[in-house]
Order: sequence, then C-alpha cells, then structure tokens
Amino acid sequence: MFKKILIANRGEIALRIQRACRELGVKAVMVYSEADRDAKYVRLADEAVCIGPAQSAQSYLNMPAIISAAEVTDAEAIHPGYGFLSENADFAERVEKSGFTFIGPTPDSIRLMGDKVSAKQAMIKAGVPCVPGSDGALPDDPAQIKRIAKSVGYPVIIKAAGGGGGRGMRVVHTEAALIHAVQTTKAEAGAAFGNPEVYMEKFLQNPRHIEIQILADTHRNAVYLGERDCSMQRRHQKVIEEAPAPGIARRLIEKIGDRCAAACKKIGYRGAGTFEFLYENGEFYFIEMNTRVQVEHPVTELITGIDIVRTQIAVAAGEKLPFTQRQIQLRGHAIECRVNAEDPYKFVPSPGRITTWHAPGGPGVRVDSHVYTNYFVPPNYDSMIGKIIVHGDTREQALARMRTALAETVVEGIKTNIPLHRELMVDASFSAGGTNIHYLEHWLSQHER
Repeated sequence: MFKKILIANRGEIALRIQRACRELGVKAVMVYSEADRDAKYVRLADEAVCIGPAQSAQSYLNMPAIISAAEVTDAEAIHPGYGFLSENADFAERVEKSGFTFIGPTPDSIRLMGDKVSAKQAMIKAGVPCVPGSDGALPDDPAQIKRIAKSVGYPVIIKAAGGGGGRGMRVVHTEAALIHAVQTTKAEAGAAFGNPEVYMEKFLQNPRHIEIQILADTHRNAVYLGERDCSMQRRHQKVIEEAPAPGIARRLIEKIGDRCAAACKKIGYRGAGTFEFLYENGEFYFIEMNTRVQVEHPVTELITGIDIVRTQIAVAAGEKLPFTQRQIQLRGHAIECRVNAEDPYKFVPSPGRITTWHAPGGPGVRVDSHVYTNYFVPPNYDSMIGKIIVHGDTREQALARMRTALAETVVEGIKTNIPLHRELMVDASFSAGGTNIHYLEHWLSQHER
C-alpha cells in the first residue's frame, strides 16, 4: 500500500478520497487553488500545496504544478477524482513517466475509451451491444453521409468523437437538415475538444440511461457491481441517480454486466470505470465508458457494501480484487440527489457565502459534502456542493427516507436546487419508477416558474 497519495481535485470528491486514505492509513496531500484555501479538506489534509489562482486552467488543470506538488511532498501516487484531468490520457502518461502511480486506468485505456469512435469499435469487438450507426467517423462526402443516415433511419444524432458531458451532439430529423448539422457539429467539436471527428447514431426516442459499474485489477480479474439508473437529467446532466434500476429484469442486467466485465479483461482495463447505456424496449445500447470514479458511485456502494474509492487505491497499489463476482450481493435500494448552488428552476449559478448549513441524518442517510456554515462557494467551478444519498430495504423506503432527508436539510445564504428535489420526490411518475431521459426536461417545461 502507498504511504502518501496526492489528491488532484477539489470539492466533495477530494474529501471523499481523503477519507478513504485515512481508513487505509495513507497520508493525503491536497493541492488547492487560491479560491479553495479555506476548504475543509485543505484544513484536514496531512499536507497541502497551493498550485495556482482560482482559474482551473492555472490550477486544477495545470499538469506541471500538480506533478511538482507530488515531487516536493514525496507522494507516491496521484488520484485524479472525477472531472478536471481524470480522463486526460496525457496527464496519466506524465504522472507515470514522472515516477508516480496514476490511480486510474492506463493511458492507452483512457485514449481508447475516451474517443467515442474507437470505444464503440472496441465494444463491438468485445460483444457489447451498441447503438446502430456509422462504423466510424463520418466521411467528408455529403452523398455518403446521406446514405449512412438513410440506412440508420431518421431521426439520427451527430456526436463529437472527443465529446462528453452532454456537449458536442445534435439531433437531425430530416435529410434536408443533415449536412448543415454535421458541418456545425464538426466545427464545434474542433473548437471544444481539439478533434473535429464526428459520428452518427440512431436517435432513440424514449430511452432510459442505465450504467454498469465495474472494477478491474492488474491480475486479469474484473467484476461488475450491478447497475444505476441515471435517467433524471437536464441538458444531459444527471440530477438524480438510483440503484438498482427499477423494473429491469435481473437476467438482463447479469447478461450485460458479464459482457462489460469480459470487455474490461479484453482491453486490459484496471481500476474503476462505468459503461453507460441507453435502454429501450428491453435492449441495451452502449454509448460511452467513463474511465474514472463517478459522482454517483455512492448509490452502488450502499447497495453492495463495497468501497469503490478504497478499492481503486488498492488496485492501483497492485492488490487483487478482494471479491469475486459470485460474492457480490445487492441489498436494498439507494437514491442520490445532487445538491447544486443554483436557482432551483432557472438553474442560474448561486455562488456566495453559506450562512447556515444543516445536513440531514437518521437511518440510511449519507451526505457527501465539503461545505459548512460560513463556507464561501466560489463562482469558478461546477455548482455542485454536495450529495444526499439514502438507502432503504425497498425503493419505497428509500423514497420516504429521501423525502425526510430533504425536509431536514437547511442551506441559507445561497440558492440551491433542494426545492426542486423535494417536488420530484413526490412526483407520481418518478415515484412509480422507470422514467426516461427526456422526462425531467418535459416536467420542467410543464412547471415553469
């Protein structure tokens, strides 16, 4: 096991990783920007190094500064968390070449799965079902593009090969709009991701967003930890997640989970990762793989009893997975609400000082958050300030516990999306389970304030 790990992130995930280090008896080094000087995890760290000003480009995305911080503190490994540099293959490579362990997949795995075209091709070879579409990047010839769209069938969606986070995609319903949509998406992709390649997929009308959590070690062992339903989304950004997914037969989950674990062995994957699928009419369609720990990992931890972050660290240190697929048992139901510093209905960010922070408690309630009373939410980063996660023996009990937890939560001084969560927890369709990825957008349009 490592003696000292540098955590190259901020916010609730930085605190989450720090806690896992404490459990393992590993010293945690925090890097931080000037805007995060007073963060809880910085004060709690064994060592802390300021790596630059508030702007991400000069701090949390500053590779030389992070590696220098690891060198001066004698850290042995770097955990990237999620976001920032977590899926940057060049960063993973620089970490390894500098003599540190990158707590994540190999740079080659990140490159393979980070490019949506190569990821899809790899999954087809591994027997993982994919959305019908182009075999690779779209050609330049408009006539060929039209032929591909005709064979796939409208509506289609044009996606950037290097895209992610809901950016770099455009739905096309008619041939007349096709070529302009392809050209526009290419231009946007080149500007945003440095890669103008785009590909085409069949646009599924009412799918759910289901993902499979995997863990793999360096000894050719790979397992899946059940599934999560992340269909409650706004502009492709997840708002509520739960595990397991309501109303999907276990045999279907087991079948797709086995294929995901087998795919990990085939590509030589190590660490934690998530296969994301669209699910419609009893069929799974692979869309992408996230080669890191995810925001919503706690719901899986609560139903499996497995500490994903701790296992990530152990695997990176060369240890074997401490369990087999057969030993993994799912128990009960878990729901997570992301708490954002934003107007609950207009979604305008609401940075500022939190004058009161009262977190909920009680049986089956977990709060992952780095904030506290008098904490100043900086305007420079993502608006998420925490997550409320509940676990119950049944989905109904989990819903009841979440309603209670949200009612107990008090955040004053800034706006948060907690009022929205309170409404969604009593919504009849969400309570019934199985809403699709368009449901929340439709709900919001019907409840405009």
